[in-house]
Amino acid sequence: MPNISIEGPRIADVARKRELVRTVTDAAVKAFGLPRQTIVILLKENPPENGAIGGELLADRPPDGHRGV
Repeated sequence: MPNISIEGPRIADVARKRELVRTVTDAAVKAFGLPRQTIVILLKENPPENGAIGGELLADRPPDGHRGV
């Protein structure tokens, strides 16, 4: 039974989450050759205050996520 974890920012729209898990499930069924019912997907949504890049919280970065160099 494949277990697939997806970590990323929150997806507020439940319809978009449904589409994401359908798409990933379809790809896993094709790759593993297993029935849909055996594919387990776990979404882990991380708020920006719980992650950092280069020692800076994501919540403190500009909206586009880039810093001028």
